Amino acid sequence: MQGKGVIKFFAVILALACIYQLSFTWVAHKVENDARLYAKGDTAVEKAYLDSISTQPVYPLLGHTYQYCLENELALGLDLKGGMNVTMQISLQEVVKGLSNNNPDPVFNQALVNATNAMKTSQTDYITLFVSEYEKLNPNGKLAAIFSTKDNQANLKYNASNSEVEKYLKAEAETAVQQSYTVLNTRIDQFGVTQPNISLEKKTNRILIELPGVKDPARVRKLLSGTAKLEFYETYQSQEVYPLLTSIDNILAAKTKATTKDTAKSETAAAADTAKKDGLALINKVQKNSKDTSATALRSKLANEHPLMSVLSPPVYSDASGQPQLMPGPLAGIALQKDTAKVNAYLRSPEVKNSIPRNMKFLWSVKPREKTKQFELYAIKLTGAENGPVLSGDVINDARNVTDQRGNPEVEMTMNAAGAQKWRIITADAAAATPKKAIAIVLDDNVYSAPTVQNEISGGISSISGTFTVDDTKDLANVLKAGRLDAPARIVGEDVVGPSLGQQSINDGLMSCVLGLVVVLVFMIAYYNRAGTVAVMAVVVNVFFLMGVLTSLHAVLTLPGIAGIVLTLGMAVDANVLIYERVREELALGKSLRLAVSDGFKHALSSILDSNISTFLTGLILFVFGSGPIQGFATTLMIGIITSLFCSLLISRIIFEWLLDKGSDIKFSNPWSAHTFKNANFAFVKNRRKFYAVSLIFIAAGFVSMFTQGFNYGVDFQGGRTYVIHFQNKNATVEDVRETVEDVLGRGTQVKTYGTDKISVTTNYLIEENLPTTDAKVEQTLISTLNKKEVTQMSKKDIVSSQKVEATIADGLKKSAVWTVVFAILVIAAYILIRFRKWQYSLGALVATAHDALLVLSFFSLFKNVIPFLEIDQAFIAAILTVIGYSINDTVVVLDRIREFIGLHHSKADNPEEVINTAINSTLSRTIITALTVLFVLIVLFLFGGDVIRGFSFALLIGIMFGTYSSICVATPVIVDFGKKDLR
Repeated sequence: MQGKGVIKFFAVILALACIYQLSFTWVAHKVENDARLYAKGDTAVEKAYLDSISTQPVYPLLGHTYQYCLENELALGLDLKGGMNVTMQISLQEVVKGLSNNNPDPVFNQALVNATNAMKTSQTDYITLFVSEYEKLNPNGKLAAIFSTKDNQANLKYNASNSEVEKYLKAEAETAVQQSYTVLNTRIDQFGVTQPNISLEKKTNRILIELPGVKDPARVRKLLSGTAKLEFYETYQSQEVYPLLTSIDNILAAKTKATTKDTAKSETAAAADTAKKDGLALINKVQKNSKDTSATALRSKLANEHPLMSVLSPPVYSDASGQPQLMPGPLAGIALQKDTAKVNAYLRSPEVKNSIPRNMKFLWSVKPREKTKQFELYAIKLTGAENGPVLSGDVINDARNVTDQRGNPEVEMTMNAAGAQKWRIITADAAAATPKKAIAIVLDDNVYSAPTVQNEISGGISSISGTFTVDDTKDLANVLKAGRLDAPARIVGEDVVGPSLGQQSINDGLMSCVLGLVVVLVFMIAYYNRAGTVAVMAVVVNVFFLMGVLTSLHAVLTLPGIAGIVLTLGMAVDANVLIYERVREELALGKSLRLAVSDGFKHALSSILDSNISTFLTGLILFVFGSGPIQGFATTLMIGIITSLFCSLLISRIIFEWLLDKGSDIKFSNPWSAHTFKNANFAFVKNRRKFYAVSLIFIAAGFVSMFTQGFNYGVDFQGGRTYVIHFQNKNATVEDVRETVEDVLGRGTQVKTYGTDKISVTTNYLIEENLPTTDAKVEQTLISTLNKKEVTQMSKKDIVSSQKVEATIADGLKKSAVWTVVFAILVIAAYILIRFRKWQYSLGALVATAHDALLVLSFFSLFKNVIPFLEIDQAFIAAILTVIGYSINDTVVVLDRIREFIGLHHSKADNPEEVINTAINSTLSRTIITALTVLFVLIVLFLFGGDVIRGFSFALLIGIMFGTYSSICVATPVIVDFGKKDLR
């Protein structure tokens, strides 16, 4: 084997990289375990402990902070950690109405309504639908008459064509969606969760938000659904604020002295005395030497004497003589993220609030400084009788990111006539002041920028410059448009998972992983003897590499992701099985062990690559078209395929070479498995019409069932709400619960068992109502109904998880799922056509994969009322595509052997049917062994993987059986019937 040194070097480097990446998870967990032991069950103390240590070095070897370790640990999805997943839909109807200044034209408003209704069943974007509907209602109508308003005339002329208006509306709609994304991205930081995730689906104008560990869903709904509020405020200068902050510091210090015994040592008193004499110099010293142990000790000693100044540092610089001076400008102070809550508590305390002027309020910057990770505090000046801003954001006509003459990024802001007039007066006063004043741009009580006004600005066009990056100016431009573009985002889907259910999912997932690994390893050793031990080593290394790569890519591990790992364990041995079966064939021909191993690896390579590439394509399609947990599963599957190939083809080969060099006697079978399927001669091709008949009858029965009784759709495919509830009453049955809730929540409410002590209730009760109180109303109705009828006694805490999906998003998911499956089948068929260069092979693969999908669908419809967990949802689509991937994996191996045999038996005397049948039988051992390995793993997953993925694992289980059947009994007979004379 050539290149052994390179492979060994790469393997060592990869192993070290994986150890390094996984070490962050170990360190973070160790710190969290220390916090739990310290807090002794008090969650507030535990959180305070973690906050206090967030910026402290906790990684002994490399000095990384706890926050850094947390950001680089293996991320867990909501189904494993608990938390909330929210899908928000941007209302483009409101955006279009706003751009027309709420034009009352009845045709225009009817077109908006029609477009909104059409969006429920169409994949076309909203603006295109609106223009189409308007032109249907008014064929000669001019949209420019509606949208070329005084505010828009700079971008849209009064004589613009409808196509030009459509282009303008699409650009504004894209801006509105991006603006909403920016606003929501800022708001999720307020929840204080680790590793939040927000992503934008541009085609659907939906924003997906994941908040792991969040414990107050009601607060999340309220904060995310609020209207964006953009305002402009004057600010106080640092010289004006510093005396007030010093006074507040003294008030807090006096309060501390009054409530605690004065046990300070003389050195502490001396330090405090020094602080009183020259507080600014002392704070500057501590700030400059924050990493020095003596400065840290000094800060600790001063905490009692200077509570506020110990956590909030005023902005200072050193003058020419080295003396600290207050930095001019609007900045009041800076603080680490962990200290911002403490500063807020100080400023909100009753004795402090009384000392703060009524026309002053303190606001934080929207994000921390890049290098120091400190947040900036601004003192905002409230004006007028209402103590409000000097200007509201609705005067903004446009804002865009540009570059100045030197190429530096800045923002150009344009105001309407009324705003321009006010802005001229405001900026004239600010520029005339000594020192010149700053104007803070505030969105949702967060300061995005506070530029100092240099000159009076007339004409309504302003440039905002500073130490900006291009991304900063893009965000600021979007923020400035928030006042004008009313783009309300409402929650159309949510999924809440309680921490208890998340912990149970982790336990079930780990158990299924360990048991699945044990089953695979035991089977391989039992069947392949010492060679099986090599496969075991390759699988263990594969799992290690897989987890390391997942962590390094910051991939989120979900429960379907764990299922992907378990499935990867089963499929990882497929390459080993292919190699071992080839080696056994070479040994049967009388070759030496070393030559048989070499030829076995060489002859199996083509089948291994083809089968794994086809499965990888399936994972890629899942990743591109899926979302949330499906993407997690796809990520795990794709990475697992890559690491499996590396371990099976290279790591195991190096182990074999090492054993051969030592002179070890490597056996590839045990006595009982040596001759399994060796002389198999089943008449698969001859009996193909019987197989056709069996498949067609089952699929026909399935179609009848689909059109008569349909499927059990999950909530994400039909819309509605699902609640998983701890069910205490052992005497009440599912039927009792169903009868009870149907009287109130309506017919069609689904009630199912969920493990041993839980039930799930799915209902579309009030799903069309979009009031802020609807979610709480439905939840309370469910609780009171079950309590009133005395079916069980429960409270809100017994709801361990909930999910909500509106009908609109459910329709979109169904259509997307259908097209994803169809696209996957076509892509794989195209790959087979390119790889085998015969359309018959591609047709066989196409028929086999479609056949498997239809069989699984038929099964789920036929037995929907017999097996309670047979649900069609997003996880089911992931299962279908995985089955397709496995089926094509299996089919490719069979097709590859057929191609090989036809190449060897190409004379006219050879009967193609007999040649193909012999090829199928020759690969039967590999097909059955691989199928058994995967089935063993899936049975473990089904039994021990938990209720959350029971339907998913069952779909995989029956799908793999159908896939194995189709590879042998459907795909190859199709090739026979369509290519008897054209395969040579």
